[in-house]
This record gives sequence, C-alpha cells and structure tokens, in this order.
Amino acid sequence: MPKLLQAIGPAIIVAAVVLGPGSILTSSKVGATIGLGGIAALLVAAILMIAMVALSARLGVLYPNSLCDELAKRLGRPVAILIGLTLFTLVALFQSSNNIALIGGLEPILGDVPLSVTTKLIVLAAFNGLIIASLYLLRNLYASVERLMKLLMGLMAIAFLINFAVVFASPRGFEPVPNTSAIDWLPLLGMIGTTFSVAGAFYQAYLVKEKGWTVKDIPRGLTDSIVSISMLSLVTMVILLTSWRVFYGRPEPVELASVADVARQLEPLFGPSAKVIFCGGILAGALSSFLVNAMIGGTVLSDSLGAGAKLQDRWPVHLTTLALLIGMGVATAAFASEGSTVHLITIAQALTVLGVPALALALVYLGTRPELNGAHRVPRLLIGLAIVGFCVSCILAGLTARTVWKKLSPPAPPVTHSTSNSEVITMEMQPPAWLFSAAPGCKGASWISL
Repeated sequence: MPKLLQAIGPAIIVAAVVLGPGSILTSSKVGATIGLGGIAALLVAAILMIAMVALSARLGVLYPNSLCDELAKRLGRPVAILIGLTLFTLVALFQSSNNIALIGGLEPILGDVPLSVTTKLIVLAAFNGLIIASLYLLRNLYASVERLMKLLMGLMAIAFLINFAVVFASPRGFEPVPNTSAIDWLPLLGMIGTTFSVAGAFYQAYLVKEKGWTVKDIPRGLTDSIVSISMLSLVTMVILLTSWRVFYGRPEPVELASVADVARQLEPLFGPSAKVIFCGGILAGALSSFLVNAMIGGTVLSDSLGAGAKLQDRWPVHLTTLALLIGMGVATAAFASEGSTVHLITIAQALTVLGVPALALALVYLGTRPELNGAHRVPRLLIGLAIVGFCVSCILAGLTARTVWKKLSPPAPPVTHSTSNSEVITMEMQPPAWLFSAAPGCKGASWISL
C-alpha cells in the first residue's frame, strides 16, 4: 500500500479537479433520475479517461517541449493559440460552476434564508481573493497542491463510502415504481463530461514536467493514471448508487433543485445534520477543484502564446488569475437570474464537453508522430482508445449542444391573432437562431433587439 500511494502523483491532481462540486451534483441527479443505467456510461468514460491521461503523461515525458510548443512547431502558432483559447474557455465555464457550488454549499449551512446577490458577490470576491493570494505567495505550488489533493480525495472517498454502506444496509422506505416521465439527459452528459475530462487529461503532460519525470517513469505514469482515475470513478459511482438507492423510483419523485435536496442522501448516516455535512463535502469539492482548474486554463493559454508553461513563470500565474475572475463574473451573472442552483451547475458542467474534440485530436496527433518510434512509440492500444475517445467527444459535443439548446430555449407559448373574419389563428413564435443568446449557466434566454 505505501508503494501504491507513492505511485500516485500528477494524475491525482487531475482526478481532484475533475471530482468537483459539479461532478458530485450531476452524478447525484443521474442516480435519482436515470438510476443504474448511468453506471455503464460512467465505466466507459472512466476507461477512456485513463487512456487519455496515460497518453498525455507519456507525451509530456517523451517530448522535450510542452504540448502547445510542439503543436506550434508542427502546425503553426495559430493552431496552438486556438487550443489554448479553447481550453481556457472550458476552464472559465467550469470555474463558474465551482463558484456557484461554493454559494450552494454555504447557503444551507448559514440558514434557510437565501443570501442576497450582494452577499454572494462579497463571499465570492473574498474566496477568490484568498485563492489568488495563495497563487502568488506559495513558493512550491506544485508540491503543495499535490499534497492537498491527496488529502481531499481521501476524505471525500471515506465519507461517501461510509454513507454508501449505511444506506445499503438499511431497508428502503418505499416500493420503487417505474419512471414514466421523460428522461433528462443533461445530467448524464454533465457526469460524462466531468469524468471523461480531456481538458484535465491534456494538463497531465504539464504536470509530469513539473514533477520532473523522465522516460524511466513511463510505467509509473500508467499506474498513476489507473489508480487516480479509478479512485475518481469509484467515488462518482458511490455517489450515483447512493442517490439511486435513496431517490430513484419514489412514488413522489424528488426534484433535486438545491444542495439541501441532494444532501438528504446522507440522512441515513448523519440524521438531521446531513445537510450540513453534505454541504461541507460540496465545499471540499469546490476547494479541490478551484485553484487547479484555473491553473489548467492559465498555464495552457500562456504556453500557447509562447509566454511560458511553468508554474513559476509570470504569465501562467497572471492568466490563472484571469480565469478565476472570469469564472467569478459568470457565476455572478448567473445568480442574477432565477432558477435552481443545481440546474445552473448542470448546464455549466455539460457545456465543458463542447470544446474537448479539439483537445482530444491534438493528443492523438502528437501521439502518432513518426519520430515517436522504437522504445518511444506509443502503444497501439493507447492510441486506439484515444481515437475512440475523440469520436465519443464529438458525439457528446453534438448531443450536448442539442440538449443545452433545448434547455435554454423552451417552446414559446401559443400566440393568438384575430383575423378580419373573426377567425382565431394559433401560431408558434420561434425566433431565428442568430437572435438567441444566453449566458452559460443561466436558466433563461434573452433576445437581441436589432
């Protein structure tokens, strides 16, 4: 066991940033609405994630330069910049869900009265300010982050495993009934997007360079990927199964519209204090994801611009700060609209799937270069799984775009018009696509007046 723990390194940071508050909430919704059917999707996503992380780690070791520098050398700097901007955009969307979850975790603890928008803004500003200060003041940022992620992942795994055992040891308080309502696929897409996070996998190449790994560490990198992502998947599955056991098939379906609703799954173990304990878990998830998520976007964008790829460089830190501020700004805009917190987080999580095909294609491209031959050749199985991951990411992108569009643009109510001969005509008001706009994570949509 000590050797196994020592083998866990950079990939645990990827797992921790992926297992954030959005992953906890989306897996809870999948268990409550889809049930055991979500497990197969989770297992496939986990296998593809292991392959992508292992491939990225191998590329980080084999190539002398960073991934974006290698792309710029082969395809031109504009291609590298496009990759960096894509990843930075995904991070900003993901970061908004971390901010939303932070408030969602605090509100039930502070009382039943919802916080005002002003109070939420103050809390977000204070927390982001603390993270930014740590970013600039910590001397050995990588070592500090790795130790913290191991601790937080261990605590989350223990808490959810104990609760899982208690829930399944207790009899169900109801007879499950078939779910006849239409299935909401958005939480499933969000869960897949957080488990199969190509953005997180892409960053693994940068982490192994921070760690100082060389070619001799390639086997260790595979072990690191398998153990860390398996831990991520195990915790996600435990949350899904617990939610399935407590919520799925209830005669009166439970709408998980708030963190307090989801926290009810902890009641078998913790009783009335379940809400506070679950919200504490949400806050721990936000903490594990907050800084590292922003670091991914800031570091890769800086690298794509040719401004440095090390955590001790100036521009990665500056752009990480920018990612934090954008995430806070998007979350603040989302709070100005009405709607459930879980709904906002779910949409923000699912949107992260939209840009991953480009990142997956970049990893496949770099993994199939002719100069990687002999002992440095990437195994065909790894490349094959990466190609499958690219195809899956394309399918997910299309499904997510369609599902999010439907979520943000519900059918308009019929409008009646009276004609000159007193007949009544019913029409469906359907705006052109280019007139529609909505902020990521917001419930409603707004028309652009021209």
